[in-house]
Amino acid sequence: MSDAAPVPSLVEWAGGPPAFHALAERFYAKVPQDALLAPIFASMNPEHAHHVADFVAEVFGDPARPYSAAGGSHAKMIAHHLGRHLTEAQRKRWITLMLETVDEAGLPDDPEFRAALVGYLEWATRLAVLNSQPGVVAPQPDMAMPVWGWGPPGGPYRGPA
Repeated sequence: MSDAAPVPSLVEWAGGPPAFHALAERFYAKVPQDALLAPIFASMNPEHAHHVADFVAEVFGDPARPYSAAGGSHAKMIAHHLGRHLTEAQRKRWITLMLETVDEAGLPDDPEFRAALVGYLEWATRLAVLNSQPGVVAPQPDMAMPVWGWGPPGGPYRGPA
């Protein structure tokens, strides 16, 4: 029997789903004032921040799977980006504003968590830009939800210092 504590999911490490809801609310409150991002989100659903928070919490290991439980899927998230013609400049601005907001929201700043978070944000935003271009076909509805963790088994997680 091992005395080692189980490795927490990224969502647990961040403070649970409420941490992602606070982050999303704070981030999407800034977007309308951002010259580059405001046009993209001009007709944003009032529930947008809530849906994004549920999606990210699920990807980061929320066992309640709130986004899927409400009928969401990875295919549906991708479909929201179809035909949006997102640019690399918009993607970079989104990342910059999000990382500023992550700091303001007080999410963990340890290198392992931040590496996982930034890795996911880079992957997800690049996927959003690719899927927003002309001619992209809607994904298959049975597409699996992404699952993001600390890296490969035995990867960088070391636990509290």
